[in-house]
Amino acid sequence: MALAQQIWERTRDYVVFGTLLLIGVVIFVGRNGPALRAARAASLAVTAPVEGVFERAARFRQSLEENERLRMETADLSADVARLREAAAENAQLRALLQFEDTTTIRRVVGRVVAKDITEQSNLLTIDVGERDSVEIGMPVINERGIVGRVILTNDRYAVVMPHQNTQFRVPASIEELGREGVVRWDGASFDKLTMEYVVKTEPVERGMLVVTSPFSGVFPAGIPVGRVDTAYAAAGRNDYVIQLEPAAPISEVGYVYVLLTRPDPEQAILEAQARDSLGIERATSALDAQLEAATEE
Repeated sequence: MALAQQIWERTRDYVVFGTLLLIGVVIFVGRNGPALRAARAASLAVTAPVEGVFERAARFRQSLEENERLRMETADLSADVARLREAAAENAQLRALLQFEDTTTIRRVVGRVVAKDITEQSNLLTIDVGERDSVEIGMPVINERGIVGRVILTNDRYAVVMPHQNTQFRVPASIEELGREGVVRWDGASFDKLTMEYVVKTEPVERGMLVVTSPFSGVFPAGIPVGRVDTAYAAAGRNDYVIQLEPAAPISEVGYVYVLLTRPDPEQAILEAQARDSLGIERATSALDAQLEAATEE
């Protein structure tokens, strides 16, 4: 009994205080009077703006993270689309190349363009076939649309091609519908046009007429498309046309090619080169010319 009294004496103040506090809280909450409502309103007035700031900051941060995630996904998707388009373009070119019906019996090898050296005048292409694929200097290069150029340099694995859009390139050609012969070259001025010269003005040349390689080309088989007539005019005092052609195979669109495994007869080429030299006809020096001169010395 004495022990219980001692415990009560020590805890009495705390029990009384807790009981009174509990009674006060119950009365305060139960009444829900103006004082409580005012306190709640004041509390909301103080905390609401702060809570709004934190909430907006949280939303802003979340938006930034979401935007960054979407930006990265968009970049990845754009890269995927670009790769798919490139693959689709390559597949289309390969399908067209495989479906190309070559009327000649010349052996050929498929090459992929791995580099384009576009310098406005001395444009060159590099393809991924070379001497180990039987590719040699002087061989003609075409694709499913028409002539591309001729090989001017080789090593074991690669070859460099001088395309028709090079100021040193020349090819004898004829207007298919008229049978009129001329020479096609590139003047270095308009990248999407070739020039055909020395076509005798006997019959009208019309837009859209097909120009093909001549039987007298010496490099290309006859009948390979070179381009289509865009414009034709005769200079004052001259009896021949100057014709602008749209290339059949613009080098900007060339991805895969055929190298025709044939080359001009070396004896014929050497004889023609000597004839031009003896007549004082200026001609462009090329890798093929150097090779022919070396063969002459031997």
